[in-house]
Parts: sequence; structure tokens; C-alpha cells
Amino acid sequence: MDALIIEGPSRLSGKVEVSGSKNSALPLLFASILFDGKVTYENIPRLWDIETTLKLLELMGCRTEWNKTSGQVVIFPEVTKKVAPYDQVKKMRAGILALGPLVAKYGEAKVSLPGGCAIGARPVNYHIEALRKLGVSVEVEEGYIHATVKGKLVGNEILFPEVTVTGTENLLYVGVMAEGVTLLQNAACEPEVVALGEFLKSCGAKITGLGTPTIKIEGGGLKTSSPTVVIPPDRIEAGTWVAIALATRSFLEINHCDSSQMTSVLAAFRQMGGKIEELNGGTTLKVTPSEKYSPLHIETAPYPGFPTDMQAQILTTLCLAEGRSTVVESIFENRFMHVAELQRLGAKIEVNGNVATIEGPVDFQGAPIMATDLRASACLVLAGLISKGTTRVSRIYHLDRGYQRLDEKLCRLGAKITRVAE
Repeated sequence: MDALIIEGPSRLSGKVEVSGSKNSALPLLFASILFDGKVTYENIPRLWDIETTLKLLELMGCRTEWNKTSGQVVIFPEVTKKVAPYDQVKKMRAGILALGPLVAKYGEAKVSLPGGCAIGARPVNYHIEALRKLGVSVEVEEGYIHATVKGKLVGNEILFPEVTVTGTENLLYVGVMAEGVTLLQNAACEPEVVALGEFLKSCGAKITGLGTPTIKIEGGGLKTSSPTVVIPPDRIEAGTWVAIALATRSFLEINHCDSSQMTSVLAAFRQMGGKIEELNGGTTLKVTPSEKYSPLHIETAPYPGFPTDMQAQILTTLCLAEGRSTVVESIFENRFMHVAELQRLGAKIEVNGNVATIEGPVDFQGAPIMATDLRASACLVLAGLISKGTTRVSRIYHLDRGYQRLDEKLCRLGAKITRVAE
């Protein structure tokens, strides 16, 4: 296990490239199970969650090839075991995405209940109830979801009680292989869901309504046997770089973005006082910091609202604002664990239920801190960059799950960061 030693405060400058989206790559990789021939992926980020996903597919019998330099992954979906074991699924909650493709393609699946970050419950009952409406028999025994199709998969109308990204993705897999029409109501609108749906459409699926709460899927299977797909840029990494630029008061050019997916994030940072120019059709962001930031009230919400995956980063940046800010976490009930670590650096934050109140501005002082989840690890690195003295961030395997060598990119921009073994 590694740690990062950060000497601050840092002023950065230069250009940085955003990597491929983890949250898009994972459901697209699991989609390979649906195909007969090889599936080729371009712009795959080099992350632990990708490593875990490929290992999981290999345990099912698939052959995989990963060129970590070029970012190309090739999967030969030769599934022989319809099982997603606990040892792999416990490492990331996206492991639940093995359920839909296995059921859709092979009519059976045994998938461990998911693990991942300790940021609160992400119930899979929405997945289970939806699958049952499409003709799937589902039992949960000894920590595993056992799903079988005794007859045929038949389309139906599904109303999700709450918006669920992975639930919507699992039903996309199954809906395209079912007979008849599947109508998903209160479906997730996230760009990652759209990316999966567009890929399936490019392979012959009939899907309408992507990016809206109502998605219509006309079953009938896929026409392409050996497709290729390019992973889109990571909107959360891009947003993290905006936070880093503003917090360290650095001039940065962020390339390989899609600013159309970042509307709520960019609006919030602009409201704080940052200047963000969208260039080259929104694929480049030019960030100019301010010497004075205004406080905000932020509430996380499903897309297109402010993403929960950016909550920790903007909360840390708001510690520099002059006055009182509030952040309401409405997606996960346990996603303020980073607050205690920020307090060790000097942050003035009080948490009451799902509301964090921040008093700023704060002069951070370096101290030993520990990452508690993926996005919290990014906010702690950000805090270390603006702290005076030495900050040691432990348990950064969380960081490596979702950010492609963030420390190396920061070093190229002028930060003083050393990766050490613990």
C-alpha cells in the first residue's frame, strides 16, 4: 500500500490531459459479455478498478489483452463460468454490472453482493425487482444474487423508486436482449448511461430516450459481433482539475474534456469567483483563479445536478471562500468521512446529518491524514497541495482506483509530491 508525501503550498502551471472515464469504462467493459466476437476498447484509463474488472472477466473465462501504454483493451468474451465471486466484487461496487449481461446472454448469473467505498448503502433491490419483471427468477443467498431465466426474457415497464445509475445500466443490457419493449421510468440520465446506450445502439440495439428519465428499449438483440468503442473523457477528473487550479490559485489548461457534461460543476466554480473559459468546442478548459472566493450553497443531485462525486473536492475548495458555505449530500448518507481528515489540517467544518457547514477562509497546515474513499482521496491531495508544510496522505489505493496517476500529473505541473510504500 502506498502513501503520498506532499510539500506545500503549491503553485501549478501548464497543461494537463484528462484520462478516459472510469464510470463509462466499467459498464462498457461488462457489456463485452453480450457479444460473440472480440470487443476492442480505446482510451481505457490505467486504474485499479479496470484491473479488477478485467480480472473478474478472466475468472468468468474471458481472455483479455491490455496495452497499458496505448490504453487499448481487447476482450474475447468466452464465458464459461457465470459467477462473479466475492473476492473481486468486494473491491468495487461496479461488480454488480456483471449481473445484467450474464442474465441477458446466458440466462443465469451468480453475482456477489457488491463492495467498494464505505460511503453508504447502494441497495441492489432495485436491480432485482426490475429483473423479476422481465421474467428473471432471483434469490439472494449467502451473500450472492442467484438469477436464472426459465423461459424467455420479456420486456415490461419498470419504474425505479429512486434514480439508480447501475440499475439503469443493468436493465439496458437485459432490455436489448429481451423480447418486446422495455420502458425504464425514472431512469438515470448520467452521461455514462448515455455512453453505454449509444454503444449498444451502434451495435444494432433500438433505444430511444437516452439522457432523459424515460428510456424505451425495443428488444431483439445486437447485430454487431466484434465492435470497437472509444471511452469518453472523465468529467469527474476534469472537475477535480478545476478544483485544484482554483484552490492552488494556479493557471491551468485542462484538455480532453467535454464541458457539456460539466454544466453544474462549472457553474458552481464560476459562482465562487473562478474564471473558466471553454475552448475548442468545450474540449479544453482554461482556468484562471481568483484571490478571493465567495461562499456557496451546494446540494448534490442526480445528473444534471451537482454530482456527488465532486462533493468532496468543492467542499475543500470552499474552505478558502470568505464566509459560510453549506454542502448538502443528498445521494449517499455517509459521504462526509473526509471532513475529519480536513479538520486535522485546520478546516472549520461542522457536519449535522447530511449537511456540512464550512467557515472560511482557512490556512491549512500539513499533517498526516488518511483517505477513506475514492473521491475523498482526491480532496485530501488537494488539501495537501494548499497546506503549509508536509502532508502525508495514507491509503491512496482509493485514489488509484479512480485517477490515473494523479500524483505524476501534478508533478509535471510543478507540485512536490513523492509516492512512498507504507
